[in-house]
Amino acid sequence: MSLAGYDLRLGLPGDDDLVGIWGDSPTAHRGRAMAAKHDAPLLRIEDAFLRSLHPGRGGEPPLGLMLDRSGLHFDPAVPSDLEQLLATHPLDDTALLNRARNAMARMKDSHLSKYSGFDPATPVPDPGYVLVVDQTRDDASVRASNGSDALFREMLVFAQEEHPGAPVVIKTHPETTAGYRAGYYSDQDASDRVHLLRDPVSPWMLLEGAVGVYTLSSQLGFEAIIAGHKPRVFGQPFYAGWGLTADEFPVPRRQRKLTKAQLYAAAMILAPTWYDPYHNQLCELEDVMATLEAQARAWRQDHRGWVASGMRLWKRKPLQAFFGQQKKLVFDEAPSDLQGRAHMVWAGRADDQSNAVRVEDGFLRSRGLGAELVPPLSLVTDDLGIYYDPTRPNRLEALITKRATLRPDQHLRAERLITSLTQRRLSKYNLGGAIPQIPDGHRILVPGQVEDDASIRKGAGQVNTNLALVQQVRAANPNAVIIYKPHPDVEAGLRTGDIEARDLADVIATEADPTALLDQVHEVWTMTSLLGFEALLRGVTVTTLGAPFYAGWGLTHDLGTVPARRATQPTLCGLVHAALIDYPRYFDPVTGQPCPVEVVVDRLATGTVPHPGLANRLLSKLQGAFATYAHLWR
Repeated sequence: MSLAGYDLRLGLPGDDDLVGIWGDSPTAHRGRAMAAKHDAPLLRIEDAFLRSLHPGRGGEPPLGLMLDRSGLHFDPAVPSDLEQLLATHPLDDTALLNRARNAMARMKDSHLSKYSGFDPATPVPDPGYVLVVDQTRDDASVRASNGSDALFREMLVFAQEEHPGAPVVIKTHPETTAGYRAGYYSDQDASDRVHLLRDPVSPWMLLEGAVGVYTLSSQLGFEAIIAGHKPRVFGQPFYAGWGLTADEFPVPRRQRKLTKAQLYAAAMILAPTWYDPYHNQLCELEDVMATLEAQARAWRQDHRGWVASGMRLWKRKPLQAFFGQQKKLVFDEAPSDLQGRAHMVWAGRADDQSNAVRVEDGFLRSRGLGAELVPPLSLVTDDLGIYYDPTRPNRLEALITKRATLRPDQHLRAERLITSLTQRRLSKYNLGGAIPQIPDGHRILVPGQVEDDASIRKGAGQVNTNLALVQQVRAANPNAVIIYKPHPDVEAGLRTGDIEARDLADVIATEADPTALLDQVHEVWTMTSLLGFEALLRGVTVTTLGAPFYAGWGLTHDLGTVPARRATQPTLCGLVHAALIDYPRYFDPVTGQPCPVEVVVDRLATGTVPHPGLANRLLSKLQGAFATYAHLWR
């Protein structure tokens, strides 16, 4: 509210002050009386239509508010600010309506609703039912629409009479399911034909199977319009009266006919005040959707709890922060009974037969090396395989295939992400470092890798050592200027892969900033290095000798064998959307919450990220020594 320009304080209203009240809550009458006594205008405050994971009665703050100086959006007695927008705003701007169409599709695709704390995999009844929407007893929106037991009973009768023979599903309100408030329907209303659905299911899955929707004033009626229904409405909510509903009690002053994009644009883009909790600032609808997508994904994956295996001791605290906010992780190397929890394994320690979800570092990891025990800001979870193993399908491949087609908003988001990453010179580890003098000529960057890394063992093919890589590049490009960049973990003495390449490479770029090097070269040749992906973001030609996740999609020159299943040809934006938006989960080190990729990009760019302490650095050196010793004796 402060960010929106309101100075909140207790006391009597003075000149030019407003009296703020929460909707038509049980205490709102006090504010109305005070405003009348002092001849002060009212500011009515209510939740916006994308609120949070769970109902506010559980203590979760809202991500959006409706700040209304005219009335209440759910009360037809007086035209609210939202109603006036719907009645008088031109709502003819092409860019605005395109935003609305994209946002409607995104809500459905991401399964977002006012409360998004549900699992879309929870089954809904078989299609062909009539959906009747329950609401909480004596809710302000029900009172404003003259709701009563009799009217809810009448609605149920109409649903059965107008759809003879069809089963009827009564959807219980989330607050009723959570035990906060009773609804209007109970088991007494159930019959052979009528079924109460109390499970927290996706409203979009529920609406997809419905042949008719009946509601008094629920937001589910608004979402039914978005889903393509013309709901039968027995109250007078904000979305009734614009030609998109069948109204039992029309509001005479609402005569305008609107498209669903126009309705959505006013209700979701123009009217609400949206909040960004990561930067403590106001934001746009799309930013709130990104926030809810990150929070909902984390809740949906984590609410049953996890049993974690193959996790080194130092990783357990950051893993607990990532995955243990709903239920603490249980670490067990050989679980015999998961007790209803999901099972995760660090990808490098999962055998080929493991059915567990594999976990691995994401592609925007940290400011510092994982081998130096710097905690990650991104992790990937893969229920099919893992991105660096081309010998079996993985979830990233499925996402890249899916993103061969992008909505305009998805393309724009990926495009903006690429611009942000390249302009801010961000990469996986963000170590910085000066680059050496590079001779003129056709410059090829060759990134070294950790030779015993899983990505080499699984995906490198015939060329599987750094020396063989440089030899291959020199043989194919005898006159080129070759810049060899050792892997940071190898340079730090923490992993294997050190070579003597001075007779083959023109420049050895030790401790150099890889993003700065990419600005200076014409090509990158690599086995499976992530630097190849980062080169694609910067428009640099990439040749692969192995089968990294970004090879085989028509964006690279591939000399290695890539899986035939990589048959689609996404754009670079499609690849980026899959690899950096869809696949990883991100953790904000400032708020300690799941977040969208854009927040991590901002944290990495500004330096507000964890740094290793002395103990971590010493432990990492010891770990590297043991790893080298083990390698020598293999």
